Amino acid sequence: MSNLPIFGVAGSALHAQSVRMSTIASNLSNADSVAGSAEAAYKPIEPIFQAVRNPHDSSLTSVNVKQIATTNAPPIKRYEPGHPLADADGYIYSPDVDPVSQMVNLISASRNYQAGVEVLNTAKELALATLTMGR
Repeated sequence: MSNLPIFGVAGSALHAQSVRMSTIASNLSNADSVAGSAEAAYKPIEPIFQAVRNPHDSSLTSVNVKQIATTNAPPIKRYEPGHPLADADGYIYSPDVDPVSQMVNLISASRNYQAGVEVLNTAKELALATLTMGR
């Protein structure tokens, strides 16, 4: 275990935001996918985060990705009888992914990730400055 738990806390934040960005990328890349049934349609995903208290210091709380959950949004049903994936009634199904809200979430995740990197850089500089104080 590190003598500087800030690195663990900030590292958990970086991991969480990285997972968040990955799920957003998955949602955006599948936004235009189609399927021949509602069950086969891509279901958007999102990470569920959980706070984790440090057992040695209750003032330190890191974050853990508890699970990657699928959303409850039903797929969008479109009538396209000529589509090769259309069902017997002529419908295709696409995921209910809102690209605008996904991009807003991506910007937020990216900025949170950048903030975590800044925390790590500042902590590293302070640790190095502390080591050189005795010289």
